[in-house]
Amino acid sequence: MRRITALSASLTLALALASSALAEEAHHGNEKPAPDQAEAGADTHEEGQSESEPNAAAGNALPTVRLPGFAAALANQPLVQDVKGWQVVSDREAWHAIASSSEQTRQAARWRYASSLIGKGRAAEAYGVLVTMAKDDPDLSLVPAHRLALGATLVELDRPMDALDMLSAEQLAQNPEACAWRLRAMAALDMTAEAVGEWTCARTAIASRTQRQGASFLLAAAQAALDGGNPRSTLSLLKYLSDADAAANLVRGRALLQLGRDQQARLRFDRAADNGTQEQRVDARISLLEGLVAQRRAKPRKALAQLERLGYVWRGGLLERRGLKLRFALAEELYDDRAALAAGAALLRYHPVSADTGAMLEMLQGRLQAVLEPNSKVPLPEAAGLFWDYRDLSPSGAGGDLLVSRLADRLQNAGLYERAAELLDYQLMARAKDVTQGPLSVRVAKLYILAEKPNEAVRALRATDDNIYPNPMLWERLRIEAVALHKLGRTDEALAVLDGVPQGDAIRDEIEWGRQNWQALSGSDALPAAGSGGLSQVEQTVILRRAVALAMLGRETSLEGLRSRYGSAFAGQPTAAAFDLLTGPVEDLDPTAIAQALAAMPTASPAGEFADLLAGETPKAKSKSKARAQKS
Repeated sequence: MRRITALSASLTLALALASSALAEEAHHGNEKPAPDQAEAGADTHEEGQSESEPNAAAGNALPTVRLPGFAAALANQPLVQDVKGWQVVSDREAWHAIASSSEQTRQAARWRYASSLIGKGRAAEAYGVLVTMAKDDPDLSLVPAHRLALGATLVELDRPMDALDMLSAEQLAQNPEACAWRLRAMAALDMTAEAVGEWTCARTAIASRTQRQGASFLLAAAQAALDGGNPRSTLSLLKYLSDADAAANLVRGRALLQLGRDQQARLRFDRAADNGTQEQRVDARISLLEGLVAQRRAKPRKALAQLERLGYVWRGGLLERRGLKLRFALAEELYDDRAALAAGAALLRYHPVSADTGAMLEMLQGRLQAVLEPNSKVPLPEAAGLFWDYRDLSPSGAGGDLLVSRLADRLQNAGLYERAAELLDYQLMARAKDVTQGPLSVRVAKLYILAEKPNEAVRALRATDDNIYPNPMLWERLRIEAVALHKLGRTDEALAVLDGVPQGDAIRDEIEWGRQNWQALSGSDALPAAGSGGLSQVEQTVILRRAVALAMLGRETSLEGLRSRYGSAFAGQPTAAAFDLLTGPVEDLDPTAIAQALAAMPTASPAGEFADLLAGETPKAKSKSKARAQKS
């Protein structure tokens, strides 16, 4: 019930805090806001809003100041030196002061309330008040007292980088209260040496607090000392906290492990797990594993398995980051590529950048490259799966493109056309730009056609249509698009695409041969020139296909002309008998003779590589075959 009451009160105050922002805009000239008009509207948690934004101005214009004067008054007041400076007042008294304030006194009333909230440890509410104040007077962003208050709330809100920015004002360099909050921010950012360096300045401000108020500061200082390799100082600092404090026992346990007092450390961890939160129970297990691994007293494979299980129990924050870093170190030690990639990728994707991020990324890229090498012991399907899962870790630039291309080659050679196409499709859409999409789109389309996915081939080509390509590249894209359209059963559209495209006649004749359009084949201009030299296999195929078309149409006169034109060129060729049969009297032809002639025909096609892509039935032909099979 108390929580509901507090929430209701907080919402009421949020509406009351920002009256000036709307009230100032609503009245003009000598109009005055109604005395009972509620202060309403400002969203104190505007996402992405920087505390220094109120001080930003468009061009050289000065920022708008709705409630001027208080920035100078606050700057002249003594800075808060310790916790006593955050004078606590009752919420009722603070609300009454704000509600009854004038434009001249409103900012002072707000400041008193914000200071009280910081003293009570209600950082989120204090942050909202401080941001509202800065919106009404941007000059407050220059005042050390306001920056100190804002920095303190940001530390409590787990925004240490923003807090450090607020607390870095020159006037706050030797301020004990600012030093205390900086120490916490630096400890949260793993700035160990800097955090330890703040202790001398911060100790009086920390000492002014009660045990409950100062616990978070002492824990931060103790952890910084421990990270700096001084476990005895850590234990000395923690003696001011309760012996049963779970958070303190976690740090004590880690310090005792560094001192080699394993039994005492284990007891501290057990005590933390016994009376701590769920997060602290997981922390106790990870802390123990960290100590055992550091002392080489844990079996790496077993420790890695435990950490992986813990990864399903707790996600997010510094605790998960510690677990992932330990998992990565163990995976590297075990040469476990999959485990190393899983832990490293999670660290890079979901956690802040740190000093070792660059080195870790290089190690992960090396792992990924080793997995994809042709001589890798990782099976090809598994290697492709690993790359797909961690493709965002692949090297940028030409090196990464070459890595993907080689993997696609291996998948294609293994007949895994669809996986190769998907891999290069990602490359096409995510990495390739402008005209470089041309050749890659053609390769992707070919692989999709080989995988019997012509619809995906058309999509890949048309998704990259906006670029201006050189004519040779444009013609290549049109040729492959025609093949895909034919495979989709849209043959008339495919033939229209080939109109005027170089080498389009060969593809057109291949399509007509496949669908047995003898009329179209008989009128083709693709016949080779007759000469005394021998005919290539492709030329023989063209002539024999023309002979088949003319024979099926019963055009004996045209067949006689074909025989007289190419008879001498076929003499002595393995296909001579087939040529003689096909160009002979039409009445001598029967299905068996034609089948024999077709069997003797060279396998070379005038369409070249496109013949392999055109092979297979179109949807329309498949439906006819299915209907015939059902009838039989």
